[in-house]
Amino acid sequence: MNYKLELRTPDSQPKLIFHAITFDAFKVNIVERYCGVKPLLCDVLFRVRTLDNQIINRKDGHVKIRIKDEDLEIYQRLLKVFKSYDYKNKLISRRDAEQDLVHFILRLVIINYELN
Repeated sequence: MNYKLELRTPDSQPKLIFHAITFDAFKVNIVERYCGVKPLLCDVLFRVRTLDNQIINRKDGHVKIRIKDEDLEIYQRLLKVFKSYDYKNKLISRRDAEQDLVHFILRLVIINYELN
């Protein structure tokens, strides 16, 4: 499955950061909320949309997914790679780092959404 990963889309702000992953049939919008003077990640939400921006409901009828607990820790670890020295200086495979994040989000989408 082809995808396009956009980290920090143009509407991002210091305490509210947007990411997007666009697949062949749908896209995932991710919103990170930071709190405090020294910004700490306090909330991560995502939702799935069609390519023409219609929101897709989850299996239980709700729209958004909140990443929390163990999944939040995994998400933070995956994002940390993009800020690392190794990633910036191409000492690790950028494609592998991106695929790890995309596969993690895709797993959450498959668990929570029924895509036809």
